[in-house]
Amino acid sequence: MATDVSVLPHASVENGAACCKKGPGYATPLEAMSGPREALIYVTCVYSGTGREKPDYLATVDVDPSSLTYSKVIHRLPVPYLGDELHHSGWNACSSCHGDPSANRRFLVLPSLISGRIYVIDTLKNPKAPSLHKVVEPADIVQKTGLAYPHTSHCLASGDILVSCLGDKDGNAEGNGFLLLDSEFKVKGRWEKPGHSPLFGYDFWYQPRHKTMISSSWGAPAAFTKGFNPQHVSDGLYGRHLFVYSWPDGELKQTLDLGNTGLIPLEIRFLHDPSKDTGFVGCALTSNMVRFFKTADGSWSHEVAVSVNPQKVQNWILPEMPGLITDFLISLDDRFLYFVNWLHGDVRQYNIEDPKNPVLKGQVWVGGLIQKGSPVFAVAEDGSSFQHEVPEIQGHRLRGGPQMIQLSLDGKRLYVTNSLFSVWDNQFYPELAEKGSHMLQIDVDTEKGGLVINPNFFVDFGAEPDGPSFAHEMRYPGGDCTSDIWV
Repeated sequence: MATDVSVLPHASVENGAACCKKGPGYATPLEAMSGPREALIYVTCVYSGTGREKPDYLATVDVDPSSLTYSKVIHRLPVPYLGDELHHSGWNACSSCHGDPSANRRFLVLPSLISGRIYVIDTLKNPKAPSLHKVVEPADIVQKTGLAYPHTSHCLASGDILVSCLGDKDGNAEGNGFLLLDSEFKVKGRWEKPGHSPLFGYDFWYQPRHKTMISSSWGAPAAFTKGFNPQHVSDGLYGRHLFVYSWPDGELKQTLDLGNTGLIPLEIRFLHDPSKDTGFVGCALTSNMVRFFKTADGSWSHEVAVSVNPQKVQNWILPEMPGLITDFLISLDDRFLYFVNWLHGDVRQYNIEDPKNPVLKGQVWVGGLIQKGSPVFAVAEDGSSFQHEVPEIQGHRLRGGPQMIQLSLDGKRLYVTNSLFSVWDNQFYPELAEKGSHMLQIDVDTEKGGLVINPNFFVDFGAEPDGPSFAHEMRYPGGDCTSDIWV
């Protein structure tokens, strides 16, 4: 059941200012681009898997260049339990509720991937020092829905909150589906119709004007929580499908098999323009960006839009290393798509004004397994070996690989953290548990394209008071391009 931590008076705010005539967010994505510059970012931080018996926490990072605490963690909100594995996050209300003046973007929703708890964080009383408002207990979720391993959270225009769950309490993928919470964070039940659950769960995005929601597929929790084993892919424990649902009634209309070019499709996004009927999904293992789109007969199809070739390597566990696209996002004007290669170590920018033909415009190396100083070497076509130049930032060697990314509303600043999931972090980047994550800022050329690391910004989660931690997803108090959906 939900545990009340505090009961605070309701107010309607956006970006910290009173908002009386409109609901949260912005009327259009282009209007959002003119919103105020970000001053704070909330970052989910994880001690699970580090060997430190400390609770995970939500960090508040100061990203205001005029502030004396710029590029610093200014507050930490620990959750009450150990071993949760905070992961993704979402808001109780966003631009999908813009037409509702009674709604306000106040509560940050933090699903715990391993424990199954869902924390509700009040960011209104003091945006710089958020407080715990409520805990949705896993026993309540399991009892009423059978769902566990909650992942992605999106607010709905109705005021409800939809959360993808990746399995049942025993880690079986067959138990996955979608959890529906009401505006008071009480469990309402499953969203999808009975018998219409996907094969695997992970991320989702909805496009109401096309009466469609599409979800993606990671794998069975019983498999991925033990680390990545390639045999589990062969055993059918990882996904390669997209699931097309009618919106908002939850009927599974179509299953898209992405085949061997679409193994482990993770983050999924429609274009922000709510009239558009196309979007992308990042397929991690095969390192392809796949475009999905509506066809003339109203069904949905897909095609590979960008491919990252595996790199031949020496001194690694396999002879070839995939890029491993683990996160991507789209600028609010739908001009640029950004994605990361967690293992190779680069962040890329593509112009997608023609979504069928993305054009590479920027690329920067910010870590990875093939950087200079690593035991792993890439092998060129002529047989020679090489490693990538990765700069130090403020005297720090960049650790791990780029993983979660967040873009400023105006599209000019891209923030990057480097933790994927604690078990996988420990498997592929064991130094992260010892030295901690970091957070970077990449400056973006929005005219001609291009990416440059900002040397003045570096948040070192290796220097935390309770010891080094993993840093994962980022959220602005005023909304962003991976949480806000337009209707």
